[in-house]
Amino acid sequence: MRRLPIAFIALLLATPADAQTTAPRDNPEMARMFAEDQAVRENVKPEQYADMAFVRKMIADDAARRTRARALLDTGKLTTAEDYYAAAFVFQHGAQPDDFLLTHTLALAAAARGRKDASWIAAATLDRYLQNIGQKQIYGTQFRRTGSEPMTQDPYDRALIPDALRTALGVPVQAEQDKRLAGMQAK
Repeated sequence: MRRLPIAFIALLLATPADAQTTAPRDNPEMARMFAEDQAVRENVKPEQYADMAFVRKMIADDAARRTRARALLDTGKLTTAEDYYAAAFVFQHGAQPDDFLLTHTLALAAAARGRKDASWIAAATLDRYLQNIGQKQIYGTQFRRTGSEPMTQDPYDRALIPDALRTALGVPVQAEQDKRLAGMQAK
């Protein structure tokens, strides 16, 4: 029987437990910001969006969360699927095309790290990005109204992405989108 050298055994015993391979932990600050971002949007009544003080505060709080999330991202403090997923939702409430493109990328990172439902936010923010740069959305996730015009998904390239791919990404198929749009237009 072969014996391990005493120096090797001493090295094993001296190695702290946290130096062993451990999975990265979700960033609690990003989790808190995600919860705040979602909480402000839960149970919001349409008339609240007419309250300019409410809207200004929401926009300012959203901007502050994006600034802080960007700092966490830039310093490497976001590393897990949950971190990237949470950051994606924070950035999707931005106002600039780059906010939506960054959101799309964050969602892809979340999906690549195992967060399967991140594919929907990736699709939705690519649509939002495309529409904000004057192009047609391709998945059909965005609904909007201009002035007193009826709700629409246009501009929308309905032919590029087949329903099978929409389904794979967690996006409703065109028939479901059409029903949702009809319901919105009826209100």
